[in-house]
Amino acid sequence: MILLSSKKFRKGFKKLPQSIRVKSKERVDLFQTNQFHPLLDNHLLHGEYAGCRSINITGDYRAIFYHEGIGAVRFIAIGTHHELFGT
Repeated sequence: MILLSSKKFRKGFKKLPQSIRVKSKERVDLFQTNQFHPLLDNHLLHGEYAGCRSINITGDYRAIFYHEGIGAVRFIAIGTHHELFGT
């Protein structure tokens, strides 16, 4: 699987605390192995992010992505639940 990231995602990633960046890398590695591992809680989104999916990084941090063609995934945003969804 090819993993791509948007400029917004890369910018958000750089702003994360170091411990969350490390956890993000661990979760993305897990995602590459098994997209639907229970720890990831991979689920479809609605509203502003309709057509995208979200995975858990930690209890509060999420990464949003969508499938871009066969075998490619683009991560478009990362942050706390509140930062991404306003709730």
